[in-house]
Amino acid sequence: MLIRYKKTYEKIAMGLLSFMPNEKNVKSLVNTIKDYETNEDNHLFLWKLDDIVGIIGIQLLPDQVLLIKHLSVNPSFRNQGIATALYDAIRNQYTDYTIITTSEIASFIEHCHSSLKVL
Repeated sequence: MLIRYKKTYEKIAMGLLSFMPNEKNVKSLVNTIKDYETNEDNHLFLWKLDDIVGIIGIQLLPDQVLLIKHLSVNPSFRNQGIATALYDAIRNQYTDYTIITTSEIASFIEHCHSSLKVL
């Protein structure tokens, strides 16, 4: 189930984001979370089963374009379709948007949908 990030999930979100290559140090993680909390075009969502096991961060760009900036799944839950579920949930929630991603995470989600455009 896709849930919107709120401050009470900060440590969980930072933990999930820390699995991304460019989010290894605490200062970077704090800045990333702050950006999601303060920039109205950036949105962070968590994927909850019994526990929170995945995260996806997006930025809404002009002309109905949605950029996926972050996507991470707890290593214990990988290869279970969670990345695909996160992507599909965002795609279903933002049906009027063209979805693109950064090259950093393109390889992680390209198996989800081959029509994904890379920025």
